[in-house]
Amino acid sequence: MPIKSSEVVVGQYTKSEDGSKPGYLDDEGVPKDSKTPTYASVVLRACNRRWNGTPFIIRAGKALNQRKVEVRIQFKATPATSMLFRGTDIPRNELVIRLQPNEALFMRTNVKAPGIRQLPVQSELDLTYADRYGSKFDNPDAYTRMLLNVLRGDQSTFVRDDELRVAWEIFTPLLHRLEKNPTRPIPYPYGSRGPKEADELAIRVGYDRKTLQNRLRAGPRDARKRGGTMTKKEYEVYIGDPFSSSSQRPKRAPKDSKY
Repeated sequence: MPIKSSEVVVGQYTKSEDGSKPGYLDDEGVPKDSKTPTYASVVLRACNRRWNGTPFIIRAGKALNQRKVEVRIQFKATPATSMLFRGTDIPRNELVIRLQPNEALFMRTNVKAPGIRQLPVQSELDLTYADRYGSKFDNPDAYTRMLLNVLRGDQSTFVRDDELRVAWEIFTPLLHRLEKNPTRPIPYPYGSRGPKEADELAIRVGYDRKTLQNRLRAGPRDARKRGGTMTKKEYEVYIGDPFSSSSQRPKRAPKDSKY
């Protein structure tokens, strides 16, 4: 299906909030009126029986708060949760494939909270390569492996030429629209997640608000120490104080909350 203009967000980074990092337009080689995007979030849709109605959200950008490549699959809400835990917003289950850095495969799922509380909390079934295999196994980054495959003449992990042509057929009309009708990209600070409109777009097409809200409050997963133990912030967000009577149930997300 053609990409809808209403499901595209483009941005351009400005200087960091503390002023220590320059913005894109601060570069001497960039025109001051440049409308070149440094961030894009696009919703793709496949028109077939298997994937009809499922949005595929692709996000990429420069000067963000994290450098990572991952695939995040969010599952639909299970109907039984509303009967088991009344009045509680249950985050969605997610399967995450982290390609780089810190290669990992983990499943975010809801389990019973530790202790005597009858409360669901989100935890992980985690296979982080560094934690599982340690330093005994050399795990080179993706580009190192790609270059090694080139030297070996192995094309099994490369994109086929017909797939590459189809990719250009999908994105070329969008690129032409952006060139013919250039608009000012949405500004976002250096070191942020990107334009807030990108998160609003993800929520609008079906990404769960509560799950995103928890992720933003808990902070990046890479802040954990070796071994995968939750950070203090993650513990507060997903579990809370196991001995506090005031934390029997997580608060429902405000209806007017954007995240």
